[in-house]
Amino acid sequence: MANKKAKEALNSLKMEAASEVGVNLKQGYNGDLTSRQAGSIGGQMVKNVFKKYTGTSYND
Repeated sequence: MANKKAKEALNSLKMEAASEVGVNLKQGYNGDLTSRQAGSIGGQMVKNVFKKYTGTSYND
């Protein structure tokens, strides 16, 4: 059960990050994304997690 909650939380974080960087993600397979798009989503996810746990922006 905890694994399902973690997966849903990660998916939510991914969708939020994609929205912030302007990448349109679909539910399911997103193999049509460029490496740059996928990397920008991952980078934004790291920034969001950093900010959530430290309370400061990554660039501060």
